[in-house]
Amino acid sequence: MRLTKFEHAALLLEESGKKLFVDPGSLTSPLTDTANTVAVVITHEHADHWTPEQLNRILDLNPDVQIFAPEGVAAAATDFNVTVVHAGDTVEAAPFTLRFFGGRHAVIHESIPVVDNLGVLINDELYYPGDSFTVPEGIDVDVLATPAGAPWLKIGETIDFVLAVKPKRSFPTHEMVLSRGGKDMSNGRIKWATEQNGGEFFALEPNDTLDI
Repeated sequence: MRLTKFEHAALLLEESGKKLFVDPGSLTSPLTDTANTVAVVITHEHADHWTPEQLNRILDLNPDVQIFAPEGVAAAATDFNVTVVHAGDTVEAAPFTLRFFGGRHAVIHESIPVVDNLGVLINDELYYPGDSFTVPEGIDVDVLATPAGAPWLKIGETIDFVLAVKPKRSFPTHEMVLSRGGKDMSNGRIKWATEQNGGEFFALEPNDTLDI
């Protein structure tokens, strides 16, 4: 399986000629090469994780694509056929197996409503928590997509999250809100936390790939 990291929170997974997109949102460049997409995962309803325009770019070439998301996304994306999933669910979109964890977005501030959010484990190898620090209990995570910068996190929480998950490999995501200096700082902290349990950190930039 090949991972391509796009800007901010968007990921592309490719396996056996098929594609899976995760969180194609407003801080990600318009998607272009979307043919052969079988599924889209949207972790939550915030615009930096999905937009109608990004979904339509996928649907234009793949009208039967499956969209998996929590209830909050289905309520917001009423023009799309969203399959609602919950924590504990496992679904198949061949050749991808998707397992979902968590349920709620991390708290930004008491004045801002907390929305639905699901972490996703893809093919028992790549785990992405969305906007949360949900640890997939009992899972030996090969690759962790690690949130690096957001209004809802501080870097100490990210460090503790990586230490708890103990991934064999990690890379940064959710970092378009950071300056170059901020990215470098976060990368250094995530790298340190990953290495504490013998893992390896990959400082992926937009359009970089990693074979899983």
